[in-house]
Amino acid sequence: MISTLWTWLYWIWVGSEVMIAVATRTRRSSGNVRDRGSMLLLWIVIFTSITACECVRYAVHSSTFGGAHWLQAAALAMLVLGLAIRWTAIVTLGKSFSANVAIRESQKVHRTGLYRFVRHPSYLGLLLVFLAVGLHARNWISLILAVVPTTLALFYRIHVEEKALRDAFGEEYAAYSRETKRLVPGVF
Repeated sequence: MISTLWTWLYWIWVGSEVMIAVATRTRRSSGNVRDRGSMLLLWIVIFTSITACECVRYAVHSSTFGGAHWLQAAALAMLVLGLAIRWTAIVTLGKSFSANVAIRESQKVHRTGLYRFVRHPSYLGLLLVFLAVGLHARNWISLILAVVPTTLALFYRIHVEEKALRDAFGEEYAAYSRETKRLVPGVF
């Protein structure tokens, strides 16, 4: 049952990311696009990392973690948590959310919902999803392939986004940045 639920949720996540990318992408005529190639980079890295993770998953026996079957349940729980955080963050932003880094005229700094605790909850949700994918493979190589490249790509994306937000909102965003951590409440 865990395996079937994992498969369903995994493909729902993949489909949702494609829909998010298509439906929420800001065109230059609708806002100030400041993406600097981060969306394309992120898609390339995610596709490559997850594909490599899955290839290694089938090539390397899952006993690297001692064949720990409990990891599949933990990975499923982490996937659910990551999806819940990501989707909640996107819904909270509503029309202000954009798949590419863009500032719309009507946009403002959000400090409600998950944004009270971290500045980038949708990326936190994605990081948890990547960690879940790596844990689900139950070997160290897959875990590293799923987490490290995607985390580095997300850090670049956060850098690009934060510069755009500082440029657009000035001191208001600077104050928010001083009061609220990027990804982990009270830590980072």
